[in-house]
Amino acid sequence: MLKILKDTGSTATFFEMGIRVAEHPALPGQVRAGGNTIGNHTYDHADLTKLTPAKRRAELARGPRARCVRPPYGATNAAVRASIRAYGGREVLWTVDTQDWTRPGAGVIAQRASGPQVHNGSIVLMHDGGGDRSQTVRALPVIIKNLQLRGYVVRKLPYC
Repeated sequence: MLKILKDTGSTATFFEMGIRVAEHPALPGQVRAGGNTIGNHTYDHADLTKLTPAKRRAELARGPRARCVRPPYGATNAAVRASIRAYGGREVLWTVDTQDWTRPGAGVIAQRASGPQVHNGSIVLMHDGGGDRSQTVRALPVIIKNLQLRGYVVRKLPYC
């Protein structure tokens, strides 16, 4: 994914989990070296709405230090938002979910990520870890080309 982004002049925001950063400590540097940014996706993908305040704080603190936080599953409520603010972060959700984690095929992922539902300012959710992401990788250059043909620039979230 990093090579595809670089080759197409694109950037992205990668919401990473602390447990994965611990397993692959060189990866954040590689992500940033490509002009991308890293957001916090907690330590191990726990549903923050089901945790005590102390456990929510720990999930955020053990995730990558970042200005933006994407709560796992998009599960949020007033308590989660307050915890993210206390952490010093900004909650980020998505406007288009490709559901690429279900492995529906590269063509379906590409259509979901670059079809008419995508508009200026859309945040498209895709996954780069947590299983076989070969369909997502195959779809990515098609997505970027389709969006560029529509006049869009694929870029990292500027506030993260």
